[in-house]
Amino acid sequence: MKPLSRLVGSKVLAFDRPAFGLTARRTVRSGDDDDDSLARPLNPYSMTFSVLATLFFIDLLAAAGKKKEEEKAILIGHSAGCLVAVETYFEAPHRVAALILVAPAIVAPLTLWRLDKEKEMRKGNLEEDLLNASMNPFMRIWKALKNLYIHLLEGVLSILKGMRDMICSIYTKALSALLRSAFASMLIRMIIDKFGILAIRYSWFDPSQVTDHVLQGYTKPLKIKGWEMALLEYTSALLTDSSSKPPLSGRLVQISCPVLIITGDNDRVVPSWNAEHLSRVIPGSSFEHDCLQFGSRLQEGISFTVYEKK
Repeated sequence: MKPLSRLVGSKVLAFDRPAFGLTARRTVRSGDDDDDSLARPLNPYSMTFSVLATLFFIDLLAAAGKKKEEEKAILIGHSAGCLVAVETYFEAPHRVAALILVAPAIVAPLTLWRLDKEKEMRKGNLEEDLLNASMNPFMRIWKALKNLYIHLLEGVLSILKGMRDMICSIYTKALSALLRSAFASMLIRMIIDKFGILAIRYSWFDPSQVTDHVLQGYTKPLKIKGWEMALLEYTSALLTDSSSKPPLSGRLVQISCPVLIITGDNDRVVPSWNAEHLSRVIPGSSFEHDCLQFGSRLQEGISFTVYEKK
């Protein structure tokens, strides 16, 4: 943050949302998710809380700078933080000037099935025209049987969809309960203790650059009381949020603000091909993947990017 502050000649501020950084880990009351009362506190590990915290942070900075509250902000998200940036845009698009997504941990949707579906529809229309053109008794019988088959198939698919939704709901609740168990907390502590440092080194492009200072920066949040509980609560809330609202993959095409997606060609955690596919899904987005070339242009253009009012 210090080099960035010197580069842009301004203050650089960031906040840690719950379950990350040095933010205190609050214990969630048992039964919060099942209680529909409007008086219950908002789950601090939910995406809704993170989005509202982001908007409040923007308002706080605007008030401190004596600027208009409706002034737009450029949101920069990294990895899982990209989810917060995108969801904040959908919550208040009039407050977001642009999005910068760095190594976005957002699964790019597969759009090829839409093309296949359109081909099938065109093929079906062609068959319908042929049947209408030669409407003999045999064709009438064939059309009636085909319509009956389609209606039966729609009924079966409707039943299967209901069963799938029910199974997904049961699975989500069971998994959420498992994540909140003492066994899950013990298991996550064991995994981090055994593989945490190895995972950090694996994630680095050049493992020799992982100094003790870097390792302390990653492990310091793990010394906060209840970090494992918060991580599991965050995962549980993410599952619950995803099952209670339309999939994000289907809403990405609705983004209308400028979007810049940045990735590393050798990213081992969030593959660059996923980020590239994501840039194709979001209309009008820009994609940068050559880190050395992009870095040389960053110093020239970052002031414009940060302070642009349009």
